Amino acid sequence: MNAEQVVPGELAVIRGAFAGGGGGRCALGWGGVRAFEAEHGVVLPEPYRTVVAEIADGSSAGPPEYGLMGLAEVPGDRGGGRAERELSRAFPLTSQWLWEEDGEVPPDAVFDHGSVVLGTEGCGMYWHLVVTGPHRGHVWLITGKGATPFGAGFGYTTAEPGFAGWVGHWAAGKPWFDLG
Repeated sequence: MNAEQVVPGELAVIRGAFAGGGGGRCALGWGGVRAFEAEHGVVLPEPYRTVVAEIADGSSAGPPEYGLMGLAEVPGDRGGGRAERELSRAFPLTSQWLWEEDGEVPPDAVFDHGSVVLGTEGCGMYWHLVVTGPHRGHVWLITGKGATPFGAGFGYTTAEPGFAGWVGHWAAGKPWFDLG
């Protein structure tokens, strides 16, 4: 995983995954991406940054189940009373946390700091791409029960970590967490 530079092979996999159209929205262009980054005080990790600038700013044809959300979108069921998203503040986790098992309530920071929402699997299960902090470039599944990092190094899947690994795993038709 390289969150700083585009790896041509990874970008080819991503282009292939979105090649069928599938309701992809127009890319933002580099000016749009830079404006978003300046407004939020972040630099998006690659290859997601290039995807949003050159390929599409969201797509109704996954990944995930209900499609890739646009860069500036937030879930409709986000709920009132929560603080505004602060992308420039570090994403607070570096390992899986199942707060339902711990009997704890996660801080809003898990949902709202340092990540953009990639999309939903439904039922309150959201994929996030970490844009700030130690896990920058990694994809996480955040649900009402807990948060789990995606990628082979974390022990729940055979997929490569990061956005390209996440898209490639989906494009190959594999279950998200394919290790028992």
